[in-house]
Amino acid sequence: MRQRLRERLASGPIILAPGIYDAYGARFVEQAGFEAVYLTGNGASASLLGRPDVGLVDLTLIASHAHRVASCVDIPLICDADTGYGNAVNVRRTVEEFEAAGVAAIHLEDQVSPKRCGQLPGARPVIALAEAVGKVEAAVAARRDPDFVIIARTDSAEGQGLEEAIRRARAFRKAGADVVFAELKSGPTILDDLKRLASEVEAPCLVNMGAGGRLDELTPDDIGRLGLRIAIYPGLARAVAGYAMREALAALKRDGNTKAVRGRMLSLREYNEALKLDEIEEWERQYLLSR
Repeated sequence: MRQRLRERLASGPIILAPGIYDAYGARFVEQAGFEAVYLTGNGASASLLGRPDVGLVDLTLIASHAHRVASCVDIPLICDADTGYGNAVNVRRTVEEFEAAGVAAIHLEDQVSPKRCGQLPGARPVIALAEAVGKVEAAVAARRDPDFVIIARTDSAEGQGLEEAIRRARAFRKAGADVVFAELKSGPTILDDLKRLASEVEAPCLVNMGAGGRLDELTPDDIGRLGLRIAIYPGLARAVAGYAMREALAALKRDGNTKAVRGRMLSLREYNEALKLDEIEEWERQYLLSR
């Protein structure tokens, strides 16, 4: 799967990776026909801790979670690895853990620890460029599988401007990053900013479609014409699932039953299909019931 992702970075249409926060959601992404899936740190923090993405998830927690997600699908998993959970020494272990978990790619950001989600209000303090470059170099040196994809992210644009984000993205590419990712806030110039980033950084570029605004209107062809190679949708699953649960619970509280939302719920058959119960039953027929 890593090799497949790396090959797609080099050619073909843009890669769309819907965001999920657990293995259940990853099943739906794969069954919908997408060729990659994205494990969002924000969603994982919400799912595992019920807390916002402010640096509370540690390496052990997210790596074990990523292992379960990666093992249930046959498409590449791209994972949010925050700041690498420390300095360049910590980054080495971070890469080792995610690689062992079966993840195809991770992105590492240059925020000061503890980090905060890039879509939360306010600018994000970033570490010095030299330290950030050293962490990217450490990530590249730590991987054992040359197809494991290192994505270097900068959160400098909000506080220091697009010029600094481009400067850092170039430096990260020179340090060996396979893909670069500048976190940009939605605004009237975001499309021009993304196009400039892609044209001035000689590397595949990733875009976070969770910024909203004008990005919400773009089709995959539109995104590709900006010169970008990967589009992640980190808020998709957590937003729709949260909305649906809130509506269903409100109906149950109001009516005392679920009749009002029954048409918007999976049937037991659909639920079991999503979990591939048929594969388990076939396995039982071959190796259990025949004994």
